[in-house]
Amino acid sequence: MITDAQQNYSFSRRAMVLGGGQAALGLILAARMTWLSVYENDKYKLMAESNRVNLTLIPPRRGWIVDRHGVPIANNRTDFRVDIIPDRLEDKDRVLGALRGLLSLTAEDMERITKDLKGAAGFRPIQVAENLDWERYAAVSVRLPELPGVAPTRGFARNYPAGAAVGHLIGYVGTATQEQFKESKDPLLLTPGFKLGKDGVEKTMEDRLRGKPGAKRVEVTARGKLVRELATRPDEPGQTLRLTIDAGLQEFTARRLGNESGSVTVFDVTNGDILALVSMPSYDPNAFSDGISTTEWKMLSEDDHLPLMNKTFQGLYPPGSTFKPATALAILGAGVDPERVVYCNGGYQLGNRRFGCLGRHGPMTMHTAIARSCNTYFYTIGREIGIDPIAAAARKLGFGEEFDLPVPSQRYGTVPDTAWKRRRYKQDWTQADTLNASIGQGYVLVSPFQLALAAARIASSRALLPSLVIGDPRPPLRLDFPEEHLAIVRAGMDEVVNGRGTAGASRLPLDNIRMAGKTGTAQVRRIMDSNRGQGGEWKYRDHGLFICFAPVDNPRYAASVVIEHGMGGSRAAAPVAKDVLTWLFDRQKALDSLARFEAEWGGDIRTRMAAKEAAYRAANGLPPLAPSAAPTPEPAPSATPAAEPAR
Repeated sequence: MITDAQQNYSFSRRAMVLGGGQAALGLILAARMTWLSVYENDKYKLMAESNRVNLTLIPPRRGWIVDRHGVPIANNRTDFRVDIIPDRLEDKDRVLGALRGLLSLTAEDMERITKDLKGAAGFRPIQVAENLDWERYAAVSVRLPELPGVAPTRGFARNYPAGAAVGHLIGYVGTATQEQFKESKDPLLLTPGFKLGKDGVEKTMEDRLRGKPGAKRVEVTARGKLVRELATRPDEPGQTLRLTIDAGLQEFTARRLGNESGSVTVFDVTNGDILALVSMPSYDPNAFSDGISTTEWKMLSEDDHLPLMNKTFQGLYPPGSTFKPATALAILGAGVDPERVVYCNGGYQLGNRRFGCLGRHGPMTMHTAIARSCNTYFYTIGREIGIDPIAAAARKLGFGEEFDLPVPSQRYGTVPDTAWKRRRYKQDWTQADTLNASIGQGYVLVSPFQLALAAARIASSRALLPSLVIGDPRPPLRLDFPEEHLAIVRAGMDEVVNGRGTAGASRLPLDNIRMAGKTGTAQVRRIMDSNRGQGGEWKYRDHGLFICFAPVDNPRYAASVVIEHGMGGSRAAAPVAKDVLTWLFDRQKALDSLARFEAEWGGDIRTRMAAKEAAYRAANGLPPLAPSAAPTPEPAPSATPAAEPAR
């Protein structure tokens, strides 16, 4: 039997345990509240502030790209755009319908906008349209009371004044891909209006050209509803990038190439500065940066002149006779007397195979063999010295190399020798291989850029290192050839243009200024028909090449010209080089000559490209393009350097 005392004791014990537990729980809660309110106050205050305030990034203006004299090559223009703030949007279908009519939006545009709105945060703007002309921008602005949630904005977009003339050099900008965002996790990449470099200098110098974004602070409710705008921090523009390029020369050279498919590279031989890098035909980087249409992309992709390929660095060609100066230096280095006479009877017999020459030249010395491009001379002595000295001389001139330049990619080509063939084909080198290589055929492949650098090194007697950015000087070394050997080769190249050589028709129309050069013709395929590469279907014609420098007596400039399927260096390439170098000494005379050519071709680059696209659209049953508004550039940045003498 349980007594009252036992019951009281049992109850008191349970009460004590329960009270102790409650006290312990109270102490724990008090300690936790003290920890949260005192020691983690800053953390939760920041979280609360983050819930109340959100940041909207403002895309930074890209730094300008200017030429050696401060002339803009890429700048920024005023960009009119229209966005939607999802949280403020009312009667979505009605507003989107009104915008479709005001902005001439396509079905694809409407599908994109609807998709973006479904996954958007309430305060984050969604792009409706960019690069609008003033009329459409104003049409939206005056109807804002009828369009809740619509936000017209003025910003900046990229502009390339020279258009296609700088397409492959500068590249273009575009929106970031999903892969780029996943890699960097940078929210700026998702910001409407932000674009980054996609090709050319725009891509390789992205870190210098991209500025620091601004930000707009907005107060929102717990559900993300916009309450008010708090403050705005302006963006910081990117750095101005100054190139060694001469913008006037770049544009003139691109125009002078006309309708040809080819490349021109020009060097300042006093320091290795690159003055022009032209590959034509090209694309208009303004169109790519604004968002190229499917039709324009298809037209460019189907063009057999390859406007999407940078031929300067990515094109590889047999150099033909433009390689003979390298062979001549190897011959001189082997101790062969330059006055030695080789008789040319129209070719060279090796076993039962005959290697042809360009004609029956009769007795040839090195000087006359360079001037008249006699294959027989180089076959004969090239076979005697072998391929390895020829390959070594070619590499000293820059063939087979890649260079430290801010370009997305380079192809270094092929300078073959005995070890190369054994490694590549598991075969021994043959004497026939030597004969082909000695005149720049066979396995030899070079880029137009390498050809220009070789000409610059021969002209300057220095191992010039190419430079594309001002402020990045690269002191050259002495070229590893005796000066007397280089003088012999230069004299032969002088004779090519100013004597009884292969490019006499391309002498400079200037008093007391001579251009030296070397023509070249490169086979595209083995001779299979009576045209022998000098006619027939365009893609089977021989390439025309030319390297040059001027003035002969005190070289300042060197250049290469490659005309794809031009059927000969003297026929297609040398006349272009003549006008390009003329521009450097007498601009007006060169421009007068260009005006006559463009009158025959149908106008300048923009005019011909517009006509070509119009014809393409008509042939494919597509409506003509609406005229676009002229861009309004922003004021020049204060960091833009003033013009100063060339280095």
